[in-house]
Amino acid sequence: MVADGKLRIEGDWVLAHYPALQQQVSQLIAGGPFAGETDINGLARVDTAGAAQLVQLLGPEALLDLTTTNRLPAERNALLHAVAEAMAGRSRPEQPAPSPVTALLAETGKRVEALYRLLWMLSGFIGQTLTTLLQVLPRPRRWRITPFVASIQDTGLNALPIVALLTFLVGAVVAFLGATVLRDFGATIYTVNLVTFAFLREFGVLLAAILLAGRTASAFTAQIGAMKVNEELDAIRTMGLNPVELLVVPRVLAMMVSLPVLTFVGMMSGIFGGALVCALSLDISPSQFLAIMQRDIAINHFLVGIGKAPVFAFLIAVIGCLEGFKVGGSAQSVGEHTTSSVVQSIFMVILLDAIAALFFMEMDW
Repeated sequence: MVADGKLRIEGDWVLAHYPALQQQVSQLIAGGPFAGETDINGLARVDTAGAAQLVQLLGPEALLDLTTTNRLPAERNALLHAVAEAMAGRSRPEQPAPSPVTALLAETGKRVEALYRLLWMLSGFIGQTLTTLLQVLPRPRRWRITPFVASIQDTGLNALPIVALLTFLVGAVVAFLGATVLRDFGATIYTVNLVTFAFLREFGVLLAAILLAGRTASAFTAQIGAMKVNEELDAIRTMGLNPVELLVVPRVLAMMVSLPVLTFVGMMSGIFGGALVCALSLDISPSQFLAIMQRDIAINHFLVGIGKAPVFAFLIAVIGCLEGFKVGGSAQSVGEHTTSSVVQSIFMVILLDAIAALFFMEMDW
């Protein structure tokens, strides 16, 4: 209505009153454009139909201006603003692109926050796994021998050939490199020390752990992830069973048994590959190789290498199982978390191995 030289918009502008409102709007439009002020503070209720009529009456630009000066509630203003923009063919102003420095800092913050969440979740899952282990181990009736033995076959026995072959080849390569470098100093005999020292302390456990991280951690993630996609984990919980006890504990224990064995095989295969190269290229007989190894290499190097295997095995198995539990409801999620488990496992193995190497060096072990 028009009063005191002002156009006052009052009452309910909703779909239920559409015919009457349309008639009034048509009459006001027929009288020509209104040059006075417009007051919409008396607007009680409004929906998209009423907002469209207001745009028809006032025009989109005028209504947009009114949304910034009226005293209506925020939700009504937002509705009027959205309808006016849509009918005016306008889009919201785009945010200016952030500067490269701001974008870099924002991305760094996101990555750090994601890493913090990952470490927090991994720590919690490690605690849950250890708690379940402490509850299960004193109670032999709750031991699940069949999945434990099956996991040992899958993680240990089936991985034996590839671990032996890879470490044999790496041992030969290390011996070749050592002989090439040491020949210039007339010290090719120390190739024996290089090969045995490297494989007993580092390469044996590291290569076996990396192979299991790529081979077994991905398998754990895919298996548990497929069970989650098929809602088998929900069925396990519905039956009153603990998924950690049922799925995680046998796999963790199997890995902790398999990796030390594979580490020992890797050490022997790598040393055998180095001994073969020494015999063929450096005229160092196997008996002389063994005599030098027995004389110069202490047993603590073997203990350092084999002692890292259970720790690496526990971490690889826990990360693989955790990523399986994090899988969503799609096949794409299974693939993403399988890749993530391999990357995380290899990273953690190399990181812990570097920390252990520094620690043992400082302790002179």
